Amino acid sequence: MAFSRFHLAQCVCYFLAFVFSFVVVVPLFENGHDFRGRCLLFTEGMWLSANMTVQGRERFTVQQWGPPAACRFSLLASLLSLVVAAGHAWRTLFFLCKGYEGSFLYSLLNLLVNAFVVFLVFIASTIVSVGFTMWCDSVTERGTVPRSCEDLQDVNLELDVDNSAFYDQFAIAQLGLWGAWMAWLILTVMAFVRVYRSCREEALLDSLAHEKELLLARPDRALFQEEKSAVI
Repeated sequence: MAFSRFHLAQCVCYFLAFVFSFVVVVPLFENGHDFRGRCLLFTEGMWLSANMTVQGRERFTVQQWGPPAACRFSLLASLLSLVVAAGHAWRTLFFLCKGYEGSFLYSLLNLLVNAFVVFLVFIASTIVSVGFTMWCDSVTERGTVPRSCEDLQDVNLELDVDNSAFYDQFAIAQLGLWGAWMAWLILTVMAFVRVYRSCREEALLDSLAHEKELLLARPDRALFQEEKSAVI
């Protein structure tokens, strides 16, 4: 019964990781299309005019677009999380239906895969959060612009891109990435617990086998002592 609950909890977490990863992939892909392959993350720019109102400013000029690798890595990490979560969810559901527990090697491999994915998703989450914060600081000049970063997506920044949904896209992407990271973190902890229990079970079986050998050896020793006494 405990085994079934454990696999059911794993299956639910894999499903959540799949959903959160899907939530990330869609807006990141849309943003890449809207910005024509340019990466918004870590982008630096400035307003040309010194006026304090958006209407009085001439236009926002990008000094340097963010590195494409930042957006690509975040998208690839999300896709990897999506695929791995789907595969593990199907496998865990299969084990749950068949009542198969899985070997120690499978548990160890599962732990390594989960740890690798949780590391990648954490890096991607940090990149998106920090990179998008830098973009918002740049486009609002750290709060000196009377409009927020969210409001500025409704303003045509004249950057030869479609910036009408950039804030919503990256807000959803951040939510999905950190949600996926939490799901993978829980799965990694569960996988570690599974490996730890398997190690303890193996150690217990080895100990029982050793005790059995000792118990079987005792009658032989007693018989040997009796034969030795009889000879004497």
